Amino acid sequence: MFGNHTAITVAGSQGHFELNVYKPVLAYCMMHSIQLLADVSRSFTENCVEGIRADEKRIRELMERSLMLVTALAPRIGYDNAAKVAKTASRSWNYLERRGGSAWLCFRDGIRPAGAAGKMTRPG
Repeated sequence: MFGNHTAITVAGSQGHFELNVYKPVLAYCMMHSIQLLADVSRSFTENCVEGIRADEKRIRELMERSLMLVTALAPRIGYDNAAKVAKTASRSWNYLERRGGSAWLCFRDGIRPAGAAGKMTRPG
């Protein structure tokens, strides 16, 4: 690909007006690059994409442990308190819901960051 790109760039820069004698080189390199991209796309699909299945249990677990969920608490407890909760959870490698402090007030009131994840990942 890079070699074809270089050949096309050099050949294009060497032409004089519309009398570019490098047009066959340009066409050959372009067609070769297109063929390479098509082959790579086909191979990637067959050897990597086909058969991929989401492990929904693992995704849910990782999402519930994500520190980005603390942003759902910020409107209720304030940005500074939400940042403190995230830092504390990060230092102790613990889930957000297991940390004390102002986050527990939101959990007690039924505002759970994990429940907010669905809203945070959709438009609108």
